[in-house]
Amino acid sequence: MSVITDSQKFITINNLKDMGFSYYKISQLEREGLLCRVNRSTYENLTYKGEENDFYCAEAFVPNGVICLMSAARYYELTNFLPDAIEVAIERKKKVSTLPNWPEIRIFYFAPARMDIGVKEIHEAENTFHIFDIEKTVVDIIYYRNKIGVGEAAEILKNYLKRRERQIDRLYAYAKQLRCEEIIRTYLEVLL
Repeated sequence: MSVITDSQKFITINNLKDMGFSYYKISQLEREGLLCRVNRSTYENLTYKGEENDFYCAEAFVPNGVICLMSAARYYELTNFLPDAIEVAIERKKKVSTLPNWPEIRIFYFAPARMDIGVKEIHEAENTFHIFDIEKTVVDIIYYRNKIGVGEAAEILKNYLKRRERQIDRLYAYAKQLRCEEIIRTYLEVLL
């Protein structure tokens, strides 16, 4: 049987079983105050000593969710705006059973075609979360500019264009796939 390390914030039941823990042993760890159940499939490791990151929490509470919109823009340092909640996209037909009181998680329901494009898996020590890549984030923010704010959307695109590692071809490809090529082209003509 493996030992639960103090460098993993959330652990799924399947991971615990793969490590050799029985349901009885998992319940015992919970009673001893080492684990705390957050939903049907995940436990919080109360011995965790690593750096706190709200995105780990989003990954635990929203399985198959992807960090999106302003939360992703903040992660990529495209804006100084600090969202009041972690913005997470899930497929339209999916459901989330439990959300934490803190950090607040705001759910966005995306069409399957929008969910399948530009997803990255970020690994930090033994923790993982999913986030849309920078180009997909910019395209989504331009697409949802009326909900987010036209000024914020323009600022994010400007900041993206200042980056050396920008990939305009990928930005256009995403815009074309997500049917917002005209909007992106208009923004780029005004900014460039």
